[in-house]
Amino acid sequence: MSKDKHPGKNEPGTPEPMPGPAAVPGENSDGGYNAGMAVFSYIIGGIIVWSLIGWGLDYLWGTRWIVLAGALLGAAGGFYLSHMHGLTSSRKPTGGNGAASGPSEDGNSNAK
Repeated sequence: MSKDKHPGKNEPGTPEPMPGPAAVPGENSDGGYNAGMAVFSYIIGGIIVWSLIGWGLDYLWGTRWIVLAGALLGAAGGFYLSHMHGLTSSRKPTGGNGAASGPSEDGNSNAK
């Protein structure tokens, strides 16, 4: 009698293949990391810059609350910038051909 071979099962003693994006070399596997760092930089940069502006205005005007308003404005502005750059969207283009990827496949364009 012979042993039944089950497709998808490894022989005993052979290592299992690694799942996930790490198993696909050559792909842009750090795109999520880069986008996350860009979002973090926009938000932290906005908070720092607008807090310093608020601190300066507080010093000039003798108030104490503009630095907090500057920090909130900087965080909102950083998130807005990252959203406008398309870094906060979790949607991916479907079908592989987006409108911004180039001319249509048949070569026709709307320009006349």
